Amino acid sequence: MAVQPEQKKQLHFCPLTLAQVPHIAHIERDAYPEPWTFNMLRNELETEHSYFAVMYQDNLLVGYAGYWLILDEAHVTRVTIAPAFRGQGLSRPLMYHLINQAKQDNARYLRLEVRESNKTAIRLYQTLGFVIEGRRVGYYYKTKEDAIVMAKELKRPVKE
Repeated sequence: MAVQPEQKKQLHFCPLTLAQVPHIAHIERDAYPEPWTFNMLRNELETEHSYFAVMYQDNLLVGYAGYWLILDEAHVTRVTIAPAFRGQGLSRPLMYHLINQAKQDNARYLRLEVRESNKTAIRLYQTLGFVIEGRRVGYYYKTKEDAIVMAKELKRPVKE
């Protein structure tokens, strides 16, 4: 019997809905020492300047990301891959989606903070054209870890 090659799993994105908030809150608790609460996530639906997307692989919720659009800057608030799906290259298409959405929203810059210890994310952001702008000492309350501030000037669309 012939073995069929594995089909590439399809990624798709949709704006966050209230029905997804409990699932996202559960992922938050598994992913972060300082997780966002249900109410914090729900507020993303009510904040006028917020864009928050959920990423599915086939029918599985595998990640999410968002930003606040402030004048011409999209300030990234979250980029998360569910712990069970990390290491599969899903962060890059999630970031492409966020970058392209920010461009559609006429942002000229994308800015974020990342934990100093998150070397994998820092490398990813650098390969996407982000540069290190500075450091926020003790930014993360529970761990007292510094945040690295990174930014990217938005010019042309990237392929998702």
